[in-house]
Amino acid sequence: MRADRLLSILLLLQTNHRLTARHLAQRLEVSQRTIHRDMEALGIAGVPITAERGTHGGWSLLEGYRTNLTGLSEPEIQALLLARPSRLLADLGLRQAADAALIKLLAALPAISRSNAEYARQRLHIDGAGWHEAPEAVPYLLPIQEAIWQERKLQLTYQRGDGATVERLADPLGLVAKGSVWYLIAAVEGELRSYRVSRVQSVQVTEQSFVRPPTFDLAAYWAQSTADFKANLPRYPATLRADPAIVPSMRHADRYARIEHISPPADTDDWLTLSMRFEEEHTACEYVLRFGPQVEVIEPPALRQRVIHAAEGIIARYAHPNPS
Repeated sequence: MRADRLLSILLLLQTNHRLTARHLAQRLEVSQRTIHRDMEALGIAGVPITAERGTHGGWSLLEGYRTNLTGLSEPEIQALLLARPSRLLADLGLRQAADAALIKLLAALPAISRSNAEYARQRLHIDGAGWHEAPEAVPYLLPIQEAIWQERKLQLTYQRGDGATVERLADPLGLVAKGSVWYLIAAVEGELRSYRVSRVQSVQVTEQSFVRPPTFDLAAYWAQSTADFKANLPRYPATLRADPAIVPSMRHADRYARIEHISPPADTDDWLTLSMRFEEEHTACEYVLRFGPQVEVIEPPALRQRVIHAAEGIIARYAHPNPS
């Protein structure tokens, strides 16, 4: 909208002192002709805008024409600037709105606060995604969000984790971003459930409204749901012996492998005995093989035999020349 663009121009000039029509056009994704018309409109509205020709020329505001944002402390300003999960905002169609809000915030700050805020922004960046998280397609995120805002029931076609496809009529209560993964929290036949948005195959916002539970708290529900999920994960205990040099890396090798206790070395060598918990036997085997001869399975015997069998298979594979 033009009004939004005029405000953005005003605040950009307030923040940057002087900008060319070309820079403004690129920043706001319009033509330079449009920028010139906008400048004329601002001038008619009484905004003291001046134009300078030449190599270092451009549009600027008369010195002292600005608004000041009050009531925010320096830490609060820095928190607002740093807490910008751009991928999640893009999923919600809010990236440009977030950029515009940042421009307005910087423009409204007193000079000293703006300088300190920019100093911090150039030295701290928060990236909430992990290294191995692949982006998930969420084509139905916006209609789901619309249904949540309007408190309308959703007709969902959903692919479960086991591959089965199901139909659900759901009361959408909220959206949760876990890292870069979106989850829909909804009530289905009175039962609260979580749905991974990337698995939604189709969605229809119905005309049926629903009554939001007055005691429902999205953050509290998610915290309890996460705790229940962790508590109910499959447990496969195992005892390993490991070279002390690799124990620190073992703690972070697999998020589903947990070291619960470390016993001191025996008299025979300096290796440590680790009591560990895995999800399943096959994941425990894969974990042990990752560290080669620096880890040994003590218990259970079935896991030890599985690791031996896998190691023998690897040796047999490499014992024969590559046919190519």
